[in-house]
Amino acid sequence: MPWINANDVRLYYELHGAKESLGHPGESLGSMGIPLLLIAGLGFGAWSWFRQIPVFSHTFTTIAFDNRGVGQSDQPDSPYTIRMMAEDAAALLRGLGIERAHVLGHSMGGYIAQELALHHPELVVGLVLVSTSFGGKNAVLMSPETATQMRAELEAEGAEAVLRKGLSLRLSDSFIAERPDIVDQFLALRSTHLPTRIAWERQFAACLGFETESRLAALQAPTLILTGDDDPIVPAENSRLLAERIPDAQLVLFPGARHLVFIERAEEFNRTVIKFLNALNRNRPPL
Repeated sequence: MPWINANDVRLYYELHGAKESLGHPGESLGSMGIPLLLIAGLGFGAWSWFRQIPVFSHTFTTIAFDNRGVGQSDQPDSPYTIRMMAEDAAALLRGLGIERAHVLGHSMGGYIAQELALHHPELVVGLVLVSTSFGGKNAVLMSPETATQMRAELEAEGAEAVLRKGLSLRLSDSFIAERPDIVDQFLALRSTHLPTRIAWERQFAACLGFETESRLAALQAPTLILTGDDDPIVPAENSRLLAERIPDAQLVLFPGARHLVFIERAEEFNRTVIKFLNALNRNRPPL
């Protein structure tokens, strides 16, 4: 299994696609077209992209990884910040010899993606922000009831009943009823990759300290914003606010979908992302 040293942590990563045999430190991916980096949300890791990687890897060399604090990456016993995790992502790309990449981030991963694009614009060609916000005092927060329900899952210790109870925050009732196969696959993956409470708390604290609203006008990467319009964790109004503040951003709403729109509406989601990124590839002048 591949790991790479990024800043002060060892990050677990996966490479998928035509060039998946490469990507070890010292072997450059920079000349193989524009790869796609996937950045997971709070408490989630590379496993969460199980409905994207098989599709995206036909078009892009696709990189998924575990942020510090979760999965198979290191869990340092010290405070985290979103900027710190963005620097981890930048170090991962550079360690793989990647000079530029498309970046897709979900929820907390969208926070990380924003910081990465703001502080390392030379690395980011296209930016996709999913079910996320700009943080700070003007962000639209989840309800106290939703926050309590999310925290309750940390006590589950793999208990399926608690994890299933939290499904309604992430997936619509109709999807849960109609696609039990995908729901069971998601639960099986999540139950084997639950973060420790300490690591979850450190990531959550990093989210509380995040804010980019005042800096969004400086974003240079063409940006696509995607969200379910029934998301109780990061309400869809946050995506509308992002789209208003990011120059020329495109906004796509998925009616009835909740926080894990990329799982619930995977086919439409994947098509939308690929169409957007392929258009950037065609319109980008050669180096």
